[in-house]
Amino acid sequence: MTLRTRFAPSPTGFLHIGGARTALFCHLHARAHGGTTVLRIEDTDRQRSTREAVEAILGGMHWMGLDPDEGPFFQSAHHERHLAEAHRLLAEGRAYRCTCSVEELDAMREEQREKGIKPRYDGRCRDRDPASLGDASSVIRFKTPRGGEVAWNDLIQGEIRFDNDELDDLILVRSDGSPTYNLAVVVDDYDMAITLVLRGEDHISNTPRQIHLLEALGYPRPEYAHMPLLHGADGAKLSKRHGAVSVLQYREEGFLPAAVNNYLVRLGWSHGDQEFFTMQELERLFDVTRLGRSASIFNQEKLLWLNGQHMRVADPADLAKELSWHIERQGLPHPGQDRLLAIIPHFQERSKTMVEMLEKCRFLLVDQLHAYDDAGIAHHYSPALRPAMEDLCKRLKDLEQSLWELPHVEAVFKDILAGHQLKMGKLAQPVRLALTGTTVSPGIYETLILLGRERTIVRLERFLSIVQ
Repeated sequence: MTLRTRFAPSPTGFLHIGGARTALFCHLHARAHGGTTVLRIEDTDRQRSTREAVEAILGGMHWMGLDPDEGPFFQSAHHERHLAEAHRLLAEGRAYRCTCSVEELDAMREEQREKGIKPRYDGRCRDRDPASLGDASSVIRFKTPRGGEVAWNDLIQGEIRFDNDELDDLILVRSDGSPTYNLAVVVDDYDMAITLVLRGEDHISNTPRQIHLLEALGYPRPEYAHMPLLHGADGAKLSKRHGAVSVLQYREEGFLPAAVNNYLVRLGWSHGDQEFFTMQELERLFDVTRLGRSASIFNQEKLLWLNGQHMRVADPADLAKELSWHIERQGLPHPGQDRLLAIIPHFQERSKTMVEMLEKCRFLLVDQLHAYDDAGIAHHYSPALRPAMEDLCKRLKDLEQSLWELPHVEAVFKDILAGHQLKMGKLAQPVRLALTGTTVSPGIYETLILLGRERTIVRLERFLSIVQ
């Protein structure tokens, strides 16, 4: 049987980091075992589901390289199919109509609390004659088996058991005629031939109910794997204050998808002591059965460190794609693909994020500088250096465009140093300030070459006019 996993988010918000981890694990397990991934958008909550959320989910998955093999399918499109199966259970005596009002249910639960009983539906409509209900407003409830237990061997958590008497008769169809989550999920998983349900451990309580539904409907049981949830450094369930933000916000902050994937997979899964993984390695090595059972701590600093490692070894073409996105987002002029590929190698080992890289190479993307590091000027420039900088500017003007290459630029620079009896750092820093506006850049000769002859001369002249 071919392995089929599904990622089934609700489109009521962005794709947060916990959901992204689930999508990643589904993708990796399927790839490692020759399986298929299915994306199902569980949009049965029509009031809270939005098209914008769907686009955010698809965009986040695409950025991470997790496009599904099949889908997206929308759960709402199978509304009639879900209802048909509910009515089949009703006709077979495995479900029943319940006419209890909200007030009646609230009173029932309050009475149970007063008696120290766990609040739940007590099945008072379970054995009523359907003919006696008339046209009263009702829901359809499932007849949960009484006595005994339900168990499954979870691929992550091991054997899990629930007493049937701890489960109430869950609602299959609401009074407005809409199917509930548990019914829709079971029917869709069967129709989509899902063989592995991989999801967070917060869904464990749904699983015994879904297994009972599977058996009542005559469906085969898939395997289940419930992942531990992510926690913040304080041990609490991961929330926005810990970093449980939209996956695309990590892109905005300059993280690489390869680094985000690498970091997320290490939250619960390991392969020896290895920390750094490419996506190709993960697609070969990953297996959900090797996930730990303990909650993992989300550490933003570790993600930042790992992103820096990926930046250093990334293909410049991949970095160019991300850098182009950031350039466009900030409204900067795009220098062209070839130019970016020439620029990136000078910055990728100096940058931990794409945002940092963009800031460091910004001077190469703009026609003129609009600000200078005043503290840097005060520290590195003095009027005594002006003659040397003016001579450098003149000599560079005399250098033909065809000779604007590293050896020739270096020779001019060294001639100026010798002629004015200056050490490299004494002249390089004010020149760097003139060309970049900051005291940090690639080597001074490389900076001149990257900037080009015309802009180098213009910036030197402008700087000298400003400090005058």
